[in-house]
This record gives sequence, structure tokens and C-alpha cells, in this order.
Amino acid sequence: MSETHFRYGRKRFYDNIKFPRGFAKSGDFTLAEEELLIQFGDTMLALELGELTPDNSEEKHFMKVLANPLKAKSKLERTWLKYTQLARGRKRFHTLNGSRRGSVVDTSDEFDAVLEDE
Repeated sequence: MSETHFRYGRKRFYDNIKFPRGFAKSGDFTLAEEELLIQFGDTMLALELGELTPDNSEEKHFMKVLANPLKAKSKLERTWLKYTQLARGRKRFHTLNGSRRGSVVDTSDEFDAVLEDE
């Protein structure tokens, strides 16, 4: 982390809405990723929103990564992409049922047939 030329954030970065207990306690981030987000997240968000302009080559590359995520090469860039996917992407919901359709059986046709016979 010390070899980065990325600017530290003006303040520590937290997302109390999507990760109210912290990034690492969510189970989605490692302790190292949490530290990267806390230290540099404010700067990365400001760059993404256009509130800051890139000062060095690393920040300019980060801007390119935002446009094309496949160009991510540093741990910082990959961590930010992971954060944005988890915070802004659709939440996956896993069920115990393997089919997409519900297991409710429609018996209204059978019931109508029984009523017509009577």
C-alpha cells in the first residue's frame, strides 16, 4: 500500500448504507481491501464524480479503468470495482428451490371440471 502514488482521501471513506458494519465485517472484503477503501475511497469517489481531476499517471489510469473495467491492474482499482459492483449492482438472491417458477400448482381447471360434472 505504501508504494501507491494515489492521493489519500480528505476524510476516511465509509458506506453506512450498504455496509453498515464495515467493509470487512460484511464478509465481502478482506482487511487489506477494507483499509484501501477507507484510505483512498474518498479520492476515488471524487474522481469518479468529477469533483477532482487526476494529478498523476496512476489516477489517470484509474479514470480509464472506470470507463473500461477490464484494464484494472492494481489492487486499488480492482478493490474499487468490487466495491461499486457490490454497492451499486443488483443483489443476488439464492433460493433453495432449483426452478425459477414457484411450486404452487394451479388446480383451478381440475376444480372447474369437477363442478361441471355435478
